[in-house]
Amino acid sequence: MQQTFLSKLRANGVYYLVGSLLLLPGVPLYQVAILNPQGYSSALAATGGGHFATYLGWISHHTASFLIYRLLLVIAFACLWSLPFTLFRIIVAQEILGPEDEEVYEDEEENEDEGEEEEDEGEGEEAAGMPVEAWRGKGFAVLAAWSGLIGIVLFALATLASTIYLAVVSFTAASAPPNGFSTLSGLFTILTYTVGGGLLGLSCLLFGIVIARAGLRLWPGLWVTFGYAALLLTAFLISSAVGVATVSNESQSIFTTPAILLFALWTFWFGLMLVRLKPATA
Repeated sequence: MQQTFLSKLRANGVYYLVGSLLLLPGVPLYQVAILNPQGYSSALAATGGGHFATYLGWISHHTASFLIYRLLLVIAFACLWSLPFTLFRIIVAQEILGPEDEEVYEDEEENEDEGEEEEDEGEGEEAAGMPVEAWRGKGFAVLAAWSGLIGIVLFALATLASTIYLAVVSFTAASAPPNGFSTLSGLFTILTYTVGGGLLGLSCLLFGIVIARAGLRLWPGLWVTFGYAALLLTAFLISSAVGVATVSNESQSIFTTPAILLFALWTFWFGLMLVRLKPATA
């Protein structure tokens, strides 16, 4: 069963590596090499002044490039949808197994015979129920898992809905955006970066707290650093969410691109740790 769990973690790690590589460097390179030479950055900047016709006109003339760009984003987040609950399961497993491993190590240092007796008692307690500290921080971890899942799914679905809407409008009313276009377009932006990104920020905050609070008592140094990195990532995701919500006529805030790039690095780090997991040696 342990081998099956480990194999699943490694498989998930591959998906997270693919998703993170699509976000960084895939999407930025595509924008720089393909979209910007076609005038995408100028058209996008025009939306800040309320000139949506310029942006829609660009989409109508470069529909294929625009759709590929947006679909890369959707696919990247689709690869990451299971990440929050994978991290949750690892946290729960570490909370359960960590104290047991620590007790066994201390017993072996003191006295081998006494260690065997205490280990038998520990097994009896585990048979009756989980260790006292096994689910410490579980509430935070559960909230982190669900908020992360909802955030990722919402980010992907809102991006997909926005892409379809922009593509349809660019064909039907590129020269004169329909009534309510600014409101609906802004709603998609809020759902993507403020709600979706905000939930991701909350998830990273809670995961970071759970890992950092246990520290080296339960986690290897690399995982503790990973937990603190989640806290740093939280600052960018929340700043992006607040910035998008408070700046009118802007599709993103100055924190949005750094937040997405840092999120990609963080997920790449997590995926790399998963694919490198090895069975525990006796």
